Amino acid sequence: MSRIGNKIIPVPAGVKINIKAHEVEVQGPKGKLNVALPAGISFEQKDGILTAKRASDDQRALHGLSRALVANAVTGVTTGFKKDLDIVGVGYRAEVKGKNVVLALGYSHPIEFAIPEGITIAIEKQTHMTVTGANKGQVGQVAANLRALRPPDPYKQKGVRITGERLKKKAGKAGAKSAA
Repeated sequence: MSRIGNKIIPVPAGVKINIKAHEVEVQGPKGKLNVALPAGISFEQKDGILTAKRASDDQRALHGLSRALVANAVTGVTTGFKKDLDIVGVGYRAEVKGKNVVLALGYSHPIEFAIPEGITIAIEKQTHMTVTGANKGQVGQVAANLRALRPPDPYKQKGVRITGERLKKKAGKAGAKSAA
């Protein structure tokens, strides 16, 4: 019995759902998303409620996954998803120029990061970025790609990190004497 797969998905007002053979199309105020369905999984819409059905117990693992993906699509087209990133380091900063984010991350050159379609990046105070969009997977991937440009350093704590990310501070070399 899949607990996640059997949960209902309430469909808010203003969201249109089009159920096809192997796809669910979700359209709302923030955009339109298509969710591909594996074989044996189907959806039923009745009275503003969406439920996931599986043909047999062979699709047990995909039942909850499909339901979660469609629920994320419904949430994405209504409220959207966001990830916050912090840039920590002296001289590290970011700014939006057209469809690119230009980052100064301590390298000898600025890094230009192209903003993908369906994603918005807002920058506050040059050291705080907010990645927003309707597709949860895409928002998380863009945030991970930005973080990978300069991952947080465990020694100096500098780099791009997701807000709230806990870093384990490492001690430097023990017993190192300064060469004067």
